[in-house]
Amino acid sequence: MDKKLTHFDESGNARMVDVSEKDKSKRVAIAVSKIRVNPETLKLIEEGKIGKGDVLGVARVAGIMASKQTSNLIPMCHPIMISSCDIEFEIDKEKSEINIKSIVKLVEKTGVEMEALMAVTIAALTIYDMCKALDKRMVIEDTHLLKKTGGKSGEFNF
Repeated sequence: MDKKLTHFDESGNARMVDVSEKDKSKRVAIAVSKIRVNPETLKLIEEGKIGKGDVLGVARVAGIMASKQTSNLIPMCHPIMISSCDIEFEIDKEKSEINIKSIVKLVEKTGVEMEALMAVTIAALTIYDMCKALDKRMVIEDTHLLKKTGGKSGEFNF
């Protein structure tokens, strides 16, 4: 891999990348994560019987909100106007886990990978928070960028 890291200046100091000369393009990022829970917790989530409310509904809203706040938490991220953020959940009863996927879109000079990753991470943490009284052994894992399109670097598939 012979790529230059753009978040550092000639002296090695961290910096925000200058995107002022880049062209706007449609950009999409898809990220995934999963949270393993015990089977009893998964059943209660599915039945809507967790005392704090609709776990997946709240986690969806939290993920969307988090995607819009990424630049407030990741120092070198640009504040951007997201066009769309969708959060999807898939329950895998056999593995007792919830698979989380975010799809974030915009037309801009910079990508939305970090926003997509932030969305799934915060959605998973929200599930953890809402269920931790019942299950402290939940495990969040396998968080990664699944796909990205647009921009100078083109398409990426995991």
